[in-house]
Amino acid sequence: MYYSSGNYEAFAHPLKPEGVERKSAHIVGTGLAALTAACYLVRDAQMEGSRIHIYEKDAIPGGACDGYEYPALGYVMRGGREMDNHFEVMWDLFRSIPSIEKEGISVLDEYYWLNKRDPNYSLCRATVNRGEDAHTDGKFAISDKGAMQIMKLFFTPDEELYDKKITEYFDEEVLSSNFWLYWRTMFAFENWHSALEMKLYIKRFIHHVGGLPDFSALRFTRYNQYESMILPMISYLESHGVQFHYNTKVVNVVFDISEDKKKASRIDILADGETHFVNLSEDDLVFLTPGGCVENSTYGSQNTKAEYSPGLKVGGGWDMWKKIAAQDPSFGNPEKFCSKPEATTWMSATVTTLDDRIIPYIKNICRRDPFSGNVVTGGIVTVKDSAWLLSWTINRQPQFRNQKEGQCVIWLYGLFFDRAGDYIHKPMKECTGKEICEEWLYHLGVPENLIGTLAGESANTVPVMMPYITAFFMPRRKGDRPDVVPQGSVNFAFIGQFAETERDTIFTTEYSMRTGMEAVYTLLDIDRGVPEVWGSTYDIRDLLNAAVQIRDGHPVTDMNLPMKEKMALHMVLEKIRGTDIEKLLKQYNVI
Repeated sequence: MYYSSGNYEAFAHPLKPEGVERKSAHIVGTGLAALTAACYLVRDAQMEGSRIHIYEKDAIPGGACDGYEYPALGYVMRGGREMDNHFEVMWDLFRSIPSIEKEGISVLDEYYWLNKRDPNYSLCRATVNRGEDAHTDGKFAISDKGAMQIMKLFFTPDEELYDKKITEYFDEEVLSSNFWLYWRTMFAFENWHSALEMKLYIKRFIHHVGGLPDFSALRFTRYNQYESMILPMISYLESHGVQFHYNTKVVNVVFDISEDKKKASRIDILADGETHFVNLSEDDLVFLTPGGCVENSTYGSQNTKAEYSPGLKVGGGWDMWKKIAAQDPSFGNPEKFCSKPEATTWMSATVTTLDDRIIPYIKNICRRDPFSGNVVTGGIVTVKDSAWLLSWTINRQPQFRNQKEGQCVIWLYGLFFDRAGDYIHKPMKECTGKEICEEWLYHLGVPENLIGTLAGESANTVPVMMPYITAFFMPRRKGDRPDVVPQGSVNFAFIGQFAETERDTIFTTEYSMRTGMEAVYTLLDIDRGVPEVWGSTYDIRDLLNAAVQIRDGHPVTDMNLPMKEKMALHMVLEKIRGTDIEKLLKQYNVI
C-alpha cells in the first residue's frame, strides 16, 4: 500500500489482484470502516460479493452512524457527523456509491450539489442568559500568551505528548477563551483528554481554523447519517451479493503467531444462542473493528432515564479486543481506552417537536426557519452558561425521510452530564427525556410557567447514555492502538477508530473510511495509491492564515513582544523587504 495525491491515480481503475478469486473476506461490524472495506473489496479488489461476509451483533447496521425511529421511543440519533471537502477517501468511495434518492447520480454528486446550493454557516454560535446571543461574534478572544501555548503544542514532537493531558500544555489563557469553547463543544474534548490528539487535530484541520467560529468550514448530509451514508452503502453491497449476518456476535478471533508471521486462524461466533467456529486459511481475510465509541449505549424515554451501564459484554467490541490483545503485544492496549468510563462518557438526546409551540423560541436564536429545508442552526449552538454545557443543533429538516410534516428533530448533548442542571436541579444522567427537554427549553428562554407543558405535550425526548463515546481521546502512546495491518500479518487487519493510521485524525468519518481502504489495499496489494491525507499542515499559506485567524485577524507585528524579540522581528522584516516573502506575508495579513 502506498499514498498518492493529485488526479493521475485518483480516477484510475486498478487491475484485478492476482488470486482474488480464491480469497474470501470476513468483516466484523457494520460501521463506516467495515462497510468501506467491503465496498473497496467489491470495487477495487473485484472480489465476488458472495465471498464477503459481514458480521453484525445488532439487528441493524451502521455502528455509530445511526438514525432510527424506534416504535416505542421515537426518533433517535446518538450523534452527528461533520464533513469537510478534504475527506479524500470518503469522496473517493462515495463517487462510486449510487444515490438511493435520485437515479443516475452518486452520493458524492447529491452531497456536492446540496452543499453548493445551501452552504453551511451559523448565525448564532453560543447563547447566555436564557437564549440571548453570547456575541462570540466569530472571535477566538484568546490572548497572545494563549495563542503561543497553542503554537508550542503544534510544534511539540508526538513522542513528548505520549500519555499527557491537555491541561499539561494549556492553562486558563486557552481554557477560558472562545477558542476552547468552540473547540471542546465541537469535538467533545475534555480538559483531561489527550494532548497528542489535540495536537493532531490542530495539524489535520489547520486549513479550517478561520471557519471554526461560524462552522463555514463544515458540510452536512441531507438526512441523518444512517439514511444518507449507511443505507446507500448497504444497497450497493447487497446489489453485489455481499452476505450480511445480523444478530451475530464475534466473541473472539484466534491467531497463530510465530516469530515472523501472524495469521488469523479461527473466528468464534455466537448466533442463535449457539457458538460457531469459522476456520481460516491465509486466503481468508479478516477485518476487525476493535472497541467502539457507542458500545454499551443505553436509551431512556420521555419518562425514563438512560441507565449507566459500562460493564463490558461478551460479543462487544471491547471484550473482543481484550481477548485479541492478550494474544500479541502488537494488537494494542484496550485498557488505555475502556478502563475509565467516567472519563469518556457524555449524554445526548433527540428532541422531536410535536406542534409549533417551541418553534418561535428556536427561530429567535438561529434566526432561520427550521422548515425551509435548508441549513437551520449551521452546527451546534452552545449554551455557554449551562451547568451541563449543553449544545444543540438542528440540521436540515426533515432529518428522516418518514418524518411527519410540521415536526422538527433536534439533537443535543451535555458534556458535563454528572452536574446538577440550572432549571432541573439534578445531574443530566438522572433525568428523563422530559426533564432534559425542560432544561433545554429553559435555556431557549421559554417562560418558566410554560416549560413543563411544552416539554410534556409539545415534544418527545429520547436520552442516550454513552459510556465510551470519547474513549479514543484518552491519553495514549504509540502502540496502544494496533496498526491497520500489524507487522507480520498475512490475512488480517484492524479498522475503525481504534486502529492506527498515519497522520489522520480520529472521531471523523474520514478516519474510519481510511482504515477500511488501507486495510483492503494492503492485504490485497491493490496497485493504486490510497489518497494522501490533505497536506494543509505543510502548506505555508494555510499556516500563515491560521496564525492570523487565531488572533482574530491581527497581524504578528502588533503582538506585545519583549524588546529583544521586537528588535529581532524588525531585523527579519528589514531583510525580507522587497521580496516575495514580504508579499506573501502581506497577502495573508501577517504583517
